[in-house]
Amino acid sequence: MMNFLPLTDSVPLAHIVGLGVAVFAAGAFGFLVRRNLIVLLMCVELMLNGANIVLVAFSRAPGAADPQVWVIFMFAVAAAEAGVGLALAVLIWRRLGTLDIDALKELKG
Repeated sequence: MMNFLPLTDSVPLAHIVGLGVAVFAAGAFGFLVRRNLIVLLMCVELMLNGANIVLVAFSRAPGAADPQVWVIFMFAVAAAEAGVGLALAVLIWRRLGTLDIDALKELKG
């Protein structure tokens, strides 16, 4: 396995995991606090990227290629989530004229 960042061997695993947890926590906090649909989608992307950082950190173990496969899979999930989420945001904007998630209660029917 080829290491593209030779300086990452000098960074302790706990620091990289801490960075991933901090990115995930920032995304989770933003998802729970904000009310705009676009911001919520960005927070979901932050949470996925935090999980990706942790998976790549654990892939540094000898012979562990599985986390890298999961990261590629999560990139595909993030791309699909962004596409579907933005399509829904456009439809909601056309229907209601706002992206505030509290206004979605009007769509109950």
